[in-house]
Amino acid sequence: MRTFRSTALALAVLASACKGGPTPAPVTQPPAIAPAQPVRLTLVGTNDFHGWVMPHRATLPDGQKVEEGGAALFASYVARLREDNPGGVLLVDGGDLFQGTLASNLVEGAIVVDVYNLLGYAAVAIGNHEFDYGPVGPEPVARRPDEDPLGALKARVAQAKFPFLSANVREKDGRHPAWLGNDGTTVVTVKGVKVGLLGLSTLSTPQTTNPVNVAGLKFQPLADAAREAARSLREQGAEVVVAIAHAGGKCTDLANPRDTSGCERDDGEIYAVVESLPAGAVDAVVAGHTHQPMGHFFGDVPVIETTGLARSFGVVDLFVDPVTHRVLPERTRIQAAIPVCGAVDATRKTCDARLLKDAKDVRLVPATFLGQPVTPDARVQALVAPAEARVEEEQRRPVGVEVQARMPQVYEGESALGNLIADAMRETARSDAAVMNAGGIRADLPQGPLTFGKLYEILPFDNTLAVLELSADELRRFLALAYGGRKGVFAISGLEVTLSACPGPERFQGVTLPGGKPLKAKGTYRVAVPDFLLRGGDGVGPLTSTLPRERINLLQGQDLREVLVEYGRAHGHALKPPALGRVHLTKAEGPCADAKP
Repeated sequence: MRTFRSTALALAVLASACKGGPTPAPVTQPPAIAPAQPVRLTLVGTNDFHGWVMPHRATLPDGQKVEEGGAALFASYVARLREDNPGGVLLVDGGDLFQGTLASNLVEGAIVVDVYNLLGYAAVAIGNHEFDYGPVGPEPVARRPDEDPLGALKARVAQAKFPFLSANVREKDGRHPAWLGNDGTTVVTVKGVKVGLLGLSTLSTPQTTNPVNVAGLKFQPLADAAREAARSLREQGAEVVVAIAHAGGKCTDLANPRDTSGCERDDGEIYAVVESLPAGAVDAVVAGHTHQPMGHFFGDVPVIETTGLARSFGVVDLFVDPVTHRVLPERTRIQAAIPVCGAVDATRKTCDARLLKDAKDVRLVPATFLGQPVTPDARVQALVAPAEARVEEEQRRPVGVEVQARMPQVYEGESALGNLIADAMRETARSDAAVMNAGGIRADLPQGPLTFGKLYEILPFDNTLAVLELSADELRRFLALAYGGRKGVFAISGLEVTLSACPGPERFQGVTLPGGKPLKAKGTYRVAVPDFLLRGGDGVGPLTSTLPRERINLLQGQDLREVLVEYGRAHGHALKPPALGRVHLTKAEGPCADAKP
Protein backbone atom coordinates (compact mmCIF):
# COMPACT_ATOMS: atom_id res chain seq x y z
CA MET A 1 0.00 0.00 0.00
CA ARG A 2 2.88 2.43 0.89
CA THR A 3 4.63 1.46 -2.34
CA PHE A 4 1.55 2.22 -4.49
CA ARG A 5 1.03 5.60 -2.77
CA SER A 6 4.66 6.62 -3.16
CA THR A 7 4.62 5.68 -6.83
CA ALA A 8 1.37 7.54 -7.43
CA LEU A 9 2.68 10.63 -5.69
CA ALA A 10 5.83 10.59 -7.78
CA LEU A 11 3.81 10.27 -10.99
CA ALA A 12 1.60 13.17 -9.94
CA VAL A 13 4.61 15.41 -9.32
CA LEU A 14 6.07 14.47 -12.68
CA ALA A 15 2.79 15.16 -14.41
CA SER A 16 2.53 18.52 -12.79
CA ALA A 17 6.02 19.41 -14.02
CA CYS A 18 5.13 18.33 -17.54
CA LYS A 19 2.06 20.58 -17.48
CA GLY A 20 4.20 23.70 -16.87
CA GLY A 21 4.54 23.74 -13.10
CA PRO A 22 7.39 25.61 -11.31
CA THR A 23 10.96 24.81 -12.60
CA PRO A 24 13.71 23.93 -10.09
CA ALA A 25 16.30 26.73 -9.59
CA PRO A 26 19.43 26.26 -11.78
CA VAL A 27 22.64 25.26 -10.09
CA THR A 28 25.00 28.33 -9.97
CA GLN A 29 28.82 28.08 -10.36
CA PRO A 30 31.01 29.89 -7.80
CA PRO A 31 32.61 33.07 -9.21
CA ALA A 32 36.06 32.62 -10.72
CA ILE A 33 38.89 33.64 -8.37
CA ALA A 34 41.54 35.82 -9.98
CA PRO A 35 45.07 34.46 -9.57
CA ALA A 36 47.09 36.19 -6.85
CA GLN A 37 49.47 38.86 -8.09
CA PRO A 38 53.22 38.63 -7.43
CA VAL A 39 54.45 40.38 -4.29
CA ARG A 40 56.55 43.46 -5.13
CA LEU A 41 59.55 44.12 -2.90
CA THR A 42 61.34 47.45 -3.42
CA LEU A 43 65.00 47.20 -2.49
CA VAL A 44 66.56 50.65 -1.96
CA GLY A 45 70.34 50.74 -1.80
CA THR A 46 72.86 53.38 -0.74
CA ASN A 47 76.61 53.04 -0.29
CA ASP A 48 79.68 55.01 0.78
CA PHE A 49 77.64 57.65 2.63
CA HIS A 50 80.83 58.91 4.32
CA GLY A 51 79.06 61.14 6.82
CA TRP A 52 77.18 63.32 4.31
CA VAL A 53 74.15 64.02 6.47
CA MET A 54 74.20 67.57 5.06
CA PRO A 55 73.79 68.36 1.36
CA HIS A 56 76.55 69.28 -1.05
CA ARG A 57 76.14 73.01 -1.65
CA ALA A 58 77.57 75.08 -4.50
CA THR A 59 77.13 78.46 -6.16
CA LEU A 60 77.10 78.48 -9.96
CA PRO A 61 78.92 81.19 -11.95
CA ASP A 62 75.62 83.03 -12.53
CA GLY A 63 74.97 83.18 -8.77
CA GLN A 64 72.35 80.42 -8.55
CA LYS A 65 72.76 78.11 -5.58
CA VAL A 66 72.34 74.36 -5.93
CA GLU A 67 72.09 71.62 -3.35
CA GLU A 68 72.64 67.93 -3.96
CA GLY A 69 72.07 64.97 -1.68
CA GLY A 70 72.00 65.01 2.09
CA ALA A 71 69.90 62.99 4.51
CA ALA A 72 66.86 65.28 4.75
CA LEU A 73 66.31 65.35 0.99
CA PHE A 74 66.99 61.63 0.59
CA ALA A 75 64.31 60.99 3.24
CA SER A 76 61.74 62.58 0.92
CA TYR A 77 62.65 60.14 -1.86
CA VAL A 78 62.31 57.22 0.53
CA ALA A 79 58.91 58.51 1.63
CA ARG A 80 57.72 58.61 -2.01
CA LEU A 81 58.88 55.02 -2.49
CA ARG A 82 57.06 53.88 0.64
CA GLU A 83 53.87 55.59 -0.54
CA ASP A 84 54.25 53.83 -3.88
CA ASN A 85 54.73 50.39 -2.29
CA PRO A 86 53.30 50.44 1.25
CA GLY A 87 55.04 47.96 3.51
CA GLY A 88 57.21 46.71 0.68
CA VAL A 89 60.34 48.90 0.90
CA LEU A 90 63.62 47.46 2.19
CA LEU A 91 66.32 50.09 2.83
CA VAL A 92 69.94 48.89 3.10
CA ASP A 93 73.47 50.32 2.80
CA GLY A 94 76.64 48.87 1.27
CA GLY A 95 79.01 50.25 3.91
CA ASP A 96 81.37 53.15 4.70
CA LEU A 97 78.76 55.11 6.63
CA PHE A 98 81.40 57.18 8.43
CA GLN A 99 84.57 59.20 7.81
CA GLY A 100 84.83 62.12 5.45
CA THR A 101 82.85 65.02 6.93
CA LEU A 102 83.19 67.10 10.06
CA ALA A 103 79.58 66.31 10.98
CA SER A 104 80.43 62.63 11.23
CA ASN A 105 83.99 62.83 12.51
CA LEU A 106 83.31 65.27 15.36
CA VAL A 107 81.06 62.62 16.98
CA GLU A 108 82.68 59.44 15.61
CA GLY A 109 79.72 58.67 13.36
CA ALA A 110 76.95 59.04 15.96
CA ILE A 111 74.93 61.52 13.85
CA VAL A 112 74.98 59.10 10.90
CA VAL A 113 73.53 56.29 13.00
CA ASP A 114 70.87 58.65 14.37
CA VAL A 115 69.85 59.51 10.80
CA TYR A 116 69.84 55.87 9.67
CA ASN A 117 67.71 54.94 12.68
CA LEU A 118 65.18 57.61 11.72
CA LEU A 119 65.15 56.62 8.04
CA GLY A 120 64.45 53.01 8.99
CA TYR A 121 67.39 51.11 7.53
CA ALA A 122 67.03 47.32 7.75
CA ALA A 123 70.78 46.59 7.76
CA VAL A 124 74.19 47.90 6.65
CA ALA A 125 77.40 46.24 5.53
CA ILE A 126 80.62 46.95 7.42
CA GLY A 127 82.94 49.07 5.30
CA ASN A 128 86.67 49.55 5.76
CA HIS A 129 86.18 53.11 7.04
CA GLU A 130 83.89 51.88 9.82
CA PHE A 131 87.13 50.99 11.64
CA ASP A 132 88.81 54.40 11.19
CA TYR A 133 87.89 55.98 14.52
CA GLY A 134 89.66 53.36 16.61
CA PRO A 135 88.96 53.67 20.34
CA VAL A 136 86.28 55.95 21.77
CA GLY A 137 87.77 59.43 22.04
CA PRO A 138 90.07 61.63 19.99
CA GLU A 139 92.89 59.14 19.44
CA PRO A 140 92.61 57.34 16.07
CA VAL A 141 94.48 54.30 17.43
CA ALA A 142 94.72 52.68 20.85
CA ARG A 143 97.80 53.90 22.72
CA ARG A 144 97.10 52.40 26.16
CA PRO A 145 96.26 48.83 27.21
CA ASP A 146 92.82 49.93 28.44
CA GLU A 147 91.85 51.40 25.03
CA ASP A 148 89.84 49.19 22.65
CA PRO A 149 90.88 49.65 18.99
CA LEU A 150 87.29 48.81 18.01
CA GLY A 151 85.70 50.96 20.72
CA ALA A 152 84.13 53.63 18.49
CA LEU A 153 82.61 51.08 16.11
CA LYS A 154 81.24 49.02 19.00
CA ALA A 155 79.56 52.18 20.32
CA ARG A 156 77.87 52.75 16.94
CA VAL A 157 76.75 49.10 16.77
CA ALA A 158 75.16 49.47 20.21
CA GLN A 159 73.48 52.73 19.16
CA ALA A 160 71.99 51.36 15.94
CA LYS A 161 68.47 49.97 15.67
CA PHE A 162 69.65 47.96 12.66
CA PRO A 163 72.41 45.32 12.42
CA PHE A 164 75.90 45.87 11.05
CA LEU A 165 76.61 42.80 8.90
CA SER A 166 79.76 41.08 7.65
CA ALA A 167 79.83 37.35 7.13
CA ASN A 168 83.55 37.35 6.30
CA VAL A 169 84.85 39.40 9.26
CA ARG A 170 86.05 36.99 11.93
CA GLU A 171 88.04 36.91 15.12
CA LYS A 172 91.50 35.39 14.82
CA ASP A 173 90.09 32.05 15.99
CA GLY A 174 87.53 32.04 13.16
CA ARG A 175 84.47 32.92 15.23
CA HIS A 176 82.05 35.69 14.35
CA PRO A 177 82.75 38.76 16.53
CA ALA A 178 80.46 38.60 19.56
CA TRP A 179 80.17 42.40 19.69
CA LEU A 180 78.33 42.40 16.35
CA GLY A 181 75.53 40.31 17.82
CA ASN A 182 75.04 38.32 14.60
CA ASP A 183 76.79 35.91 12.24
CA GLY A 184 76.86 38.39 9.40
CA THR A 185 73.24 37.72 8.45
CA THR A 186 69.73 38.68 9.50
CA VAL A 187 66.18 37.80 8.39
CA VAL A 188 63.36 40.34 8.03
CA THR A 189 59.77 39.88 6.88
CA VAL A 190 58.51 42.19 4.14
CA LYS A 191 54.91 41.84 2.92
CA GLY A 192 54.82 38.32 4.33
CA VAL A 193 58.02 37.30 2.54
CA LYS A 194 61.05 36.24 4.59
CA VAL A 195 64.06 38.15 3.26
CA GLY A 196 67.56 37.12 4.30
CA LEU A 197 70.32 39.74 4.32
CA LEU A 198 74.02 38.94 4.36
CA GLY A 199 76.89 41.41 4.65
CA LEU A 200 80.40 41.35 3.19
CA SER A 201 83.50 43.52 3.76
CA THR A 202 86.27 44.15 1.26
CA LEU A 203 89.42 42.10 1.66
CA SER A 204 91.42 45.33 1.34
CA THR A 205 90.14 46.58 4.71
CA PRO A 206 93.49 46.10 6.53
CA GLN A 207 95.15 48.26 3.85
CA THR A 208 92.43 50.90 3.59
CA THR A 209 91.84 51.66 7.24
CA ASN A 210 94.48 52.07 9.93
CA PRO A 211 95.80 48.47 10.03
CA VAL A 212 96.44 48.54 13.78
CA ASN A 213 92.69 48.94 14.43
CA VAL A 214 91.86 45.61 12.74
CA ALA A 215 94.94 43.67 13.83
CA GLY A 216 92.73 41.40 15.97
CA LEU A 217 90.46 40.47 13.05
CA LYS A 218 90.81 38.46 9.88
CA PHE A 219 88.89 38.81 6.61
CA GLN A 220 87.83 35.61 4.88
CA PRO A 221 87.40 35.28 1.09
CA LEU A 222 84.18 36.99 0.03
CA ALA A 223 82.81 34.29 -2.25
CA ASP A 224 83.25 31.52 0.33
CA ALA A 225 81.60 33.59 3.05
CA ALA A 226 78.73 34.57 0.74
CA ARG A 227 78.01 30.95 -0.23
CA GLU A 228 78.01 29.83 3.40
CA ALA A 229 75.82 32.71 4.53
CA ALA A 230 73.32 32.30 1.68
CA ARG A 231 72.99 28.57 2.40
CA SER A 232 72.45 29.28 6.10
CA LEU A 233 69.76 31.86 5.33
CA ARG A 234 67.88 29.46 3.06
CA GLU A 235 68.02 26.80 5.78
CA GLN A 236 66.48 29.35 8.17
CA GLY A 237 63.55 29.77 5.78
CA ALA A 238 64.62 32.84 3.85
CA GLU A 239 62.63 32.96 0.61
CA VAL A 240 64.59 35.89 -0.85
CA VAL A 241 68.31 36.53 -0.19
CA VAL A 242 70.02 39.90 -0.67
CA ALA A 243 73.76 40.51 -0.30
CA ILE A 244 74.90 43.94 0.90
CA ALA A 245 78.58 44.09 0.13
CA HIS A 246 81.29 46.64 0.75
CA ALA A 247 82.88 45.42 -2.45
CA GLY A 248 82.02 46.72 -5.87
CA GLY A 249 82.93 47.26 -9.47
CA LYS A 250 82.48 49.82 -12.23
CA CYS A 251 80.14 49.79 -15.24
CA THR A 252 80.50 52.85 -17.46
CA ASP A 253 77.26 52.40 -19.42
CA LEU A 254 74.00 52.29 -17.46
CA ALA A 255 71.72 52.43 -20.53
CA ASN A 256 71.16 48.68 -20.84
CA PRO A 257 71.21 46.74 -17.55
CA ARG A 258 71.59 43.45 -19.45
CA ASP A 259 74.78 44.60 -21.19
CA THR A 260 77.82 44.12 -18.94
CA SER A 261 80.42 44.63 -21.67
CA GLY A 262 81.20 48.07 -20.23
CA CYS A 263 81.92 46.70 -16.76
CA GLU A 264 85.62 47.01 -15.97
CA ARG A 265 87.01 43.78 -14.57
CA ASP A 266 90.39 44.95 -13.32
CA ASP A 267 89.11 46.69 -10.20
CA GLY A 268 86.04 44.97 -8.81
CA GLU A 269 85.66 42.31 -6.14
CA ILE A 270 81.93 41.95 -6.64
CA TYR A 271 82.15 40.20 -10.02
CA ALA A 272 83.92 37.13 -8.67
CA VAL A 273 81.46 36.92 -5.78
CA VAL A 274 78.34 37.00 -7.95
CA GLU A 275 79.71 34.69 -10.59
CA SER A 276 80.91 32.07 -8.09
CA LEU A 277 77.55 31.70 -6.36
CA PRO A 278 75.27 28.77 -7.27
CA ALA A 279 72.20 29.70 -9.30
CA GLY A 280 69.46 31.00 -7.04
CA ALA A 281 71.71 31.47 -4.00
CA VAL A 282 71.33 35.27 -4.00
CA ASP A 283 68.52 37.27 -5.58
CA ALA A 284 70.07 40.78 -5.53
CA VAL A 285 73.24 42.63 -4.50
CA VAL A 286 73.76 46.15 -3.14
CA ALA A 287 77.47 46.89 -3.64
CA GLY A 288 79.87 49.61 -2.50
CA HIS A 289 83.49 50.62 -1.86
CA THR A 290 84.52 51.54 -5.42
CA HIS A 291 82.32 54.68 -5.61
CA GLN A 292 81.33 53.74 -9.16
CA PRO A 293 77.86 53.39 -10.69
CA MET A 294 76.41 49.96 -11.36
CA GLY A 295 72.92 48.86 -12.33
CA HIS A 296 73.32 45.58 -14.16
CA PHE A 297 72.26 41.96 -14.26
CA PHE A 298 74.93 39.31 -13.91
CA GLY A 299 72.97 36.29 -15.03
CA ASP A 300 69.68 36.82 -13.22
CA VAL A 301 71.25 38.67 -10.28
CA PRO A 302 70.77 42.48 -10.26
CA VAL A 303 73.69 44.48 -8.81
CA ILE A 304 73.42 48.19 -7.92
CA GLU A 305 76.00 50.69 -6.67
CA THR A 306 76.32 54.50 -6.70
CA THR A 307 79.15 57.02 -6.58
CA GLY A 308 78.30 57.52 -2.90
CA LEU A 309 78.45 60.61 -0.68
CA ALA A 310 74.62 60.67 -0.45
CA ARG A 311 74.34 62.07 -3.99
CA SER A 312 72.19 59.21 -5.36
CA PHE A 313 70.63 55.82 -4.62
CA GLY A 314 69.61 52.71 -6.50
CA VAL A 315 66.38 50.70 -6.61
CA VAL A 316 65.66 47.08 -7.48
CA ASP A 317 62.05 45.91 -7.70
CA LEU A 318 61.82 42.17 -7.03
CA PHE A 319 58.60 40.30 -7.78
CA VAL A 320 57.93 37.19 -5.71
CA ASP A 321 55.63 34.39 -6.82
CA PRO A 322 52.73 34.27 -4.31
CA VAL A 323 52.63 30.47 -4.34
CA THR A 324 56.28 29.38 -4.47
CA HIS A 325 57.63 32.54 -2.76
CA ARG A 326 60.49 32.55 -5.25
CA VAL A 327 61.71 35.61 -7.13
CA LEU A 328 60.49 35.87 -10.72
CA PRO A 329 63.72 37.04 -12.36
CA GLU A 330 62.06 37.99 -15.63
CA ARG A 331 60.03 40.63 -13.76
CA THR A 332 62.96 42.24 -11.89
CA ARG A 333 63.51 45.96 -12.59
CA ILE A 334 66.56 48.15 -11.90
CA GLN A 335 66.73 51.91 -11.46
CA ALA A 336 70.40 52.80 -11.14
CA ALA A 337 71.92 55.89 -9.53
CA ILE A 338 68.80 58.03 -9.04
CA PRO A 339 70.06 61.57 -8.23
CA VAL A 340 68.96 63.20 -4.97
CA CYS A 341 67.90 66.76 -5.88
CA GLY A 342 65.48 69.35 -4.55
CA ALA A 343 65.78 71.40 -7.74
CA VAL A 344 67.22 70.43 -11.12
CA ASP A 345 68.26 72.19 -14.28
CA ALA A 346 65.22 72.17 -16.55
CA THR A 347 67.21 70.93 -19.56
CA ARG A 348 69.81 68.60 -18.06
CA LYS A 349 67.65 67.22 -15.21
CA THR A 350 70.53 67.34 -12.73
CA CYS A 351 71.61 69.30 -9.67
CA ASP A 352 75.24 68.21 -9.85
CA ALA A 353 77.23 71.45 -9.73
CA ARG A 354 80.18 69.67 -11.33
CA LEU A 355 78.09 69.18 -14.48
CA LEU A 356 76.50 72.64 -14.40
CA LYS A 357 79.50 74.83 -13.59
CA ASP A 358 80.31 75.59 -17.25
CA ALA A 359 76.71 75.81 -18.52
CA LYS A 360 75.42 79.20 -19.62
CA ASP A 361 71.67 78.55 -19.59
CA VAL A 362 70.94 76.88 -16.25
CA ARG A 363 67.32 77.22 -15.15
CA LEU A 364 66.48 75.50 -11.87
CA VAL A 365 63.01 74.01 -11.40
CA PRO A 366 61.58 71.96 -8.50
CA ALA A 367 62.46 68.27 -8.68
CA THR A 368 59.81 65.55 -8.65
CA PHE A 369 59.95 61.83 -8.01
CA LEU A 370 57.21 59.32 -8.77
CA GLY A 371 55.04 62.23 -9.83
CA GLN A 372 55.35 64.15 -6.58
CA PRO A 373 57.58 67.03 -5.44
CA VAL A 374 60.51 66.25 -3.15
CA THR A 375 61.32 68.54 -0.26
CA PRO A 376 63.65 68.08 2.72
CA ASP A 377 62.13 66.03 5.54
CA ALA A 378 61.51 68.27 8.56
CA ARG A 379 62.27 65.53 11.11
CA VAL A 380 65.66 64.80 9.59
CA GLN A 381 66.43 68.50 9.29
CA ALA A 382 65.72 68.96 13.00
CA LEU A 383 67.91 65.98 13.86
CA VAL A 384 70.84 67.23 11.78
CA ALA A 385 70.53 70.94 12.67
CA PRO A 386 72.73 70.90 15.83
CA ALA A 387 75.48 69.03 13.99
CA GLU A 388 75.26 71.44 11.08
CA ALA A 389 75.54 74.46 13.38
CA ARG A 390 78.64 73.01 15.01
CA VAL A 391 80.17 72.21 11.64
CA GLU A 392 79.53 75.69 10.27
CA GLU A 393 81.23 77.22 13.28
CA GLU A 394 84.29 75.01 12.78
CA GLN A 395 84.32 75.53 9.02
CA ARG A 396 84.44 79.31 9.32
CA ARG A 397 87.34 79.30 11.74
CA PRO A 398 90.41 80.81 10.02
CA VAL A 399 93.76 79.10 10.47
CA GLY A 400 95.94 82.14 9.69
CA VAL A 401 97.20 81.07 6.27
CA GLU A 402 96.52 82.49 2.78
CA VAL A 403 96.49 80.15 -0.23
CA GLN A 404 98.16 81.91 -3.16
CA ALA A 405 96.58 79.87 -5.97
CA ARG A 406 94.01 77.11 -6.30
CA MET A 407 95.51 73.62 -6.15
CA PRO A 408 93.26 70.77 -7.36
CA GLN A 409 93.24 67.27 -5.97
CA VAL A 410 94.72 64.82 -8.51
CA TYR A 411 94.54 61.11 -7.72
CA GLU A 412 96.10 59.56 -10.83
CA GLY A 413 98.97 61.98 -11.40
CA GLU A 414 101.42 64.42 -9.88
CA SER A 415 99.86 67.51 -8.32
CA ALA A 416 101.00 70.75 -6.76
CA LEU A 417 98.75 70.03 -3.77
CA GLY A 418 100.33 66.62 -3.16
CA ASN A 419 103.81 68.11 -3.53
CA LEU A 420 102.91 70.88 -1.07
CA ILE A 421 101.74 68.43 1.59
CA ALA A 422 104.82 66.25 1.09
CA ASP A 423 107.07 69.34 1.39
CA ALA A 424 105.32 70.30 4.64
CA MET A 425 105.81 66.80 6.01
CA ARG A 426 109.48 66.73 5.06
CA GLU A 427 110.24 70.13 6.60
CA THR A 428 108.31 69.46 9.81
CA ALA A 429 109.99 66.07 10.32
CA ARG A 430 113.39 67.41 9.24
CA SER A 431 113.68 64.32 7.10
CA ASP A 432 115.51 63.53 3.87
CA ALA A 433 112.32 62.75 1.96
CA ALA A 434 108.56 62.47 2.34
CA VAL A 435 105.88 60.28 0.77
CA MET A 436 102.12 61.09 0.89
CA ASN A 437 99.48 58.61 -0.27
CA ALA A 438 97.09 59.93 -2.92
CA GLY A 439 94.01 58.56 -1.16
CA GLY A 440 94.69 60.69 1.91
CA ILE A 441 93.99 63.90 -0.06
CA ARG A 442 90.24 64.27 -0.60
CA ALA A 443 89.47 67.75 -2.00
CA ASP A 444 90.86 70.76 -3.88
CA LEU A 445 92.67 73.53 -1.99
CA PRO A 446 90.91 76.79 -2.95
CA GLN A 447 92.63 80.15 -3.33
CA GLY A 448 92.20 82.66 -0.52
CA PRO A 449 92.15 82.58 3.27
CA LEU A 450 92.28 78.99 4.50
CA THR A 451 89.62 77.91 6.99
CA PHE A 452 89.55 74.82 9.14
CA GLY A 453 86.56 73.54 7.16
CA LYS A 454 88.41 73.65 3.86
CA LEU A 455 91.50 72.15 5.46
CA TYR A 456 89.40 69.31 6.87
CA GLU A 457 87.84 68.53 3.49
CA ILE A 458 91.35 68.16 2.04
CA LEU A 459 92.76 66.04 4.89
CA PRO A 460 89.77 64.42 6.64
CA PHE A 461 91.67 61.50 8.17
CA ASP A 462 93.32 61.85 11.55
CA ASN A 463 96.68 60.69 10.22
CA THR A 464 99.77 61.73 12.14
CA LEU A 465 103.35 62.27 11.01
CA ALA A 466 105.87 59.45 11.31
CA VAL A 467 109.44 58.90 10.12
CA LEU A 468 110.98 55.69 8.80
CA GLU A 469 114.69 55.05 8.47
CA LEU A 470 115.17 53.16 5.21
CA SER A 471 118.16 51.95 3.27
CA ALA A 472 118.28 52.73 -0.44
CA ASP A 473 117.04 49.23 -1.28
CA GLU A 474 114.24 49.47 1.31
CA LEU A 475 113.20 52.84 -0.07
CA ARG A 476 113.01 51.37 -3.58
CA ARG A 477 110.89 48.47 -2.32
CA PHE A 478 108.63 50.84 -0.37
CA LEU A 479 108.01 52.93 -3.51
CA ALA A 480 107.50 49.84 -5.66
CA LEU A 481 104.75 48.69 -3.28
CA ALA A 482 103.21 52.17 -3.11
CA TYR A 483 103.05 52.83 -6.83
CA GLY A 484 102.29 49.23 -7.77
CA GLY A 485 99.15 48.87 -5.70
CA ARG A 486 96.68 50.84 -7.88
CA LYS A 487 96.28 53.42 -5.13
CA GLY A 488 96.94 56.50 -7.25
CA VAL A 489 100.16 58.43 -7.71
CA PHE A 490 101.79 59.08 -4.33
CA ALA A 491 103.21 62.57 -3.75
CA ILE A 492 106.91 62.88 -2.90
CA SER A 493 109.37 65.46 -1.61
CA GLY A 494 113.17 65.21 -1.76
CA LEU A 495 112.96 62.54 -4.45
CA GLU A 496 112.19 62.02 -8.12
CA VAL A 497 110.57 58.85 -9.43
CA THR A 498 110.11 57.29 -12.84
CA LEU A 499 106.85 55.45 -13.46
CA SER A 500 105.24 53.56 -16.28
CA ALA A 501 102.06 55.22 -17.50
CA CYS A 502 100.38 51.82 -17.10
CA PRO A 503 99.10 51.12 -13.56
CA GLY A 504 100.07 47.77 -12.11
CA PRO A 505 102.65 45.92 -10.00
CA GLU A 506 105.52 46.87 -12.35
CA ARG A 507 104.67 50.56 -12.52
CA PHE A 508 107.61 51.80 -10.44
CA GLN A 509 110.71 52.12 -12.63
CA GLY A 510 113.23 53.90 -10.42
CA VAL A 511 114.05 56.66 -7.93
CA THR A 512 116.74 59.32 -7.64
CA LEU A 513 117.46 62.38 -5.57
CA PRO A 514 116.40 65.74 -7.10
CA GLY A 515 118.18 66.50 -10.36
CA GLY A 516 118.77 62.82 -11.11
CA LYS A 517 121.47 62.30 -8.48
CA PRO A 518 121.58 58.59 -7.52
CA LEU A 519 120.78 57.32 -4.06
CA LYS A 520 123.76 56.58 -1.87
CA ALA A 521 124.59 52.91 -1.61
CA LYS A 522 125.21 52.90 2.15
CA GLY A 523 123.54 54.55 5.09
CA THR A 524 119.84 55.26 5.54
CA TYR A 525 117.27 57.86 4.51
CA ARG A 526 114.82 59.42 6.94
CA VAL A 527 111.45 59.33 5.15
CA ALA A 528 108.39 61.17 6.53
CA VAL A 529 105.07 59.37 5.96
CA PRO A 530 101.52 59.41 7.40
CA ASP A 531 101.17 56.85 10.17
CA PHE A 532 98.60 55.17 7.92
CA LEU A 533 101.49 54.06 5.69
CA LEU A 534 103.72 53.21 8.62
CA ARG A 535 101.06 50.76 9.80
CA GLY A 536 100.92 49.07 6.38
CA GLY A 537 98.12 50.98 4.65
CA ASP A 538 97.76 51.06 0.84
CA GLY A 539 99.76 47.89 0.43
CA VAL A 540 103.15 48.92 1.86
CA GLY A 541 102.85 46.56 4.84
CA PRO A 542 105.25 43.93 3.41
CA LEU A 543 108.02 46.51 3.90
CA THR A 544 106.94 48.48 6.97
CA SER A 545 106.09 45.34 8.95
CA THR A 546 109.71 44.19 8.68
CA LEU A 547 111.28 47.36 10.11
CA PRO A 548 112.74 47.09 13.62
CA ARG A 549 111.15 49.39 16.18
CA GLU A 550 114.29 51.54 16.52
CA ARG A 551 113.91 52.65 12.88
CA ILE A 552 110.39 53.99 13.39
CA ASN A 553 109.64 57.38 14.96
CA LEU A 554 106.07 58.51 15.58
CA LEU A 555 107.26 62.03 16.50
CA GLN A 556 104.78 63.92 18.69
CA GLY A 557 101.54 62.66 17.21
CA GLN A 558 101.12 65.82 15.12
CA ASP A 559 98.33 65.35 12.57
CA LEU A 560 98.80 66.32 8.92
CA ARG A 561 96.38 69.24 9.12
CA GLU A 562 98.55 70.84 11.81
CA VAL A 563 101.64 70.07 9.74
CA LEU A 564 100.29 71.94 6.71
CA VAL A 565 99.12 74.95 8.75
CA GLU A 566 102.43 75.29 10.59
CA TYR A 567 104.29 75.03 7.29
CA GLY A 568 102.23 77.89 5.87
CA ARG A 569 102.76 80.06 8.94
CA ALA A 570 106.52 79.45 8.73
CA HIS A 571 106.52 80.61 5.10
CA GLY A 572 105.00 84.05 5.47
CA HIS A 573 101.54 82.78 6.40
CA ALA A 574 101.13 81.68 2.79
CA LEU A 575 100.85 78.42 0.86
CA LYS A 576 102.24 78.54 -2.67
CA PRO A 577 101.97 75.75 -5.26
CA PRO A 578 105.32 73.98 -5.70
CA ALA A 579 106.60 73.25 -9.19
CA LEU A 580 105.85 69.92 -10.81
CA GLY A 581 108.45 67.60 -12.28
CA ARG A 582 109.06 65.10 -9.51
CA VAL A 583 107.24 62.28 -11.31
CA HIS A 584 108.52 61.21 -14.73
CA LEU A 585 106.59 58.87 -17.02
CA THR A 586 108.02 56.34 -19.43
CA LYS A 587 106.34 55.90 -22.79
CA ALA A 588 103.43 53.49 -22.54
CA GLU A 589 102.69 50.78 -25.06
CA GLY A 590 99.67 48.57 -25.54
CA PRO A 591 96.21 49.06 -23.97
CA CYS A 592 97.21 52.02 -21.78
CA ALA A 593 99.30 53.88 -24.35
CA ASP A 594 97.08 56.93 -23.90
CA ALA A 595 97.20 56.85 -20.10
CA LYS A 596 98.01 60.21 -18.55
CA PRO A 597 98.49 59.83 -14.79
